[in-house]
Amino acid sequence: MVVSTHPADDRRGLDQQVEATKEDHPPSTHDARRQTWRGRSMKKYQVALLGVVALAIVAVPAIADHAWANYHWARAANPVSLTLGSNFATSVWDSYLVTSRNDWNVSSVLDLSIVSGTTTPRRCRASTGNIEVCADTYGNNGWLGLASISVSGDHITKATAKMNDTYYCPGCVYDTTAWRNLVMCQEIGHTFGLDHQDESNTNPNLGTCMDYTNNPGSNQHPNAHDYEQLETIYAHLDGGGGGCKGKNCGAGAPAAMSLIEQDGPGQWGKLVARSHDGHSEVYVLDFGNGHQIITHVLWAYGEEDLEDLK
Repeated sequence: MVVSTHPADDRRGLDQQVEATKEDHPPSTHDARRQTWRGRSMKKYQVALLGVVALAIVAVPAIADHAWANYHWARAANPVSLTLGSNFATSVWDSYLVTSRNDWNVSSVLDLSIVSGTTTPRRCRASTGNIEVCADTYGNNGWLGLASISVSGDHITKATAKMNDTYYCPGCVYDTTAWRNLVMCQEIGHTFGLDHQDESNTNPNLGTCMDYTNNPGSNQHPNAHDYEQLETIYAHLDGGGGGCKGKNCGAGAPAAMSLIEQDGPGQWGKLVARSHDGHSEVYVLDFGNGHQIITHVLWAYGEEDLEDLK
């Protein structure tokens, strides 16, 4: 569905887009997600989701190639220079952003800097040519972290990484250095075009934040394979004629794309992928003509599962 780019139609177009995507989701899917957090175990949750149709998602083992499709930032030379906008409701996340920036800057194809964000922690709206990193109490909605990329074809034009402070409250299971490092590192990693190396929480840790785990102690930072994968993703250059570069990225994108705040499934679009245990999902909001917003969702465990992690 193509959303009108006329300013007067932006909000109406966005509403129509959201309504259209709802048709692709059985209402019980989102209800089951909320019920899961209110006390169902992950096993019960998996059973509740078996009714979702048109998905052929199976367990994904550790893989040699963990690029996220062909998504990448366009540039005429390496390293690609990107800014990480800091948009935090509290200062707790500041040091974790620095750690993640330093970790990913080890890559020979990235040149990252931290700047003041251009949005607010609550809205966390993407800005062209940048990665906005946000944290706020987004509510008891089940998700722990989000990474969203706006793309024009295969080119990433802007991105956001969000951490839900509701689950990092003082004394909460996720309020640890290990969990904060893993989630921050993973969500930012997605914004470069990386997918997960492994999507099973029960497999041995791979020593990377791009690996799912229920024990994040050794999975707080990127590993050598993440850096190798980035070199592969950014091996080609987008120089010459029609490349998407810097602030000119995303030219022609519908204005409604800038109104998306990724509040929940209603603004995520169509569910297109899910890990075998339901702990990760990918959604696509399609605006037509190659313009899309794609969101990786990292779900928190249910309360009964969290008890097992204490």
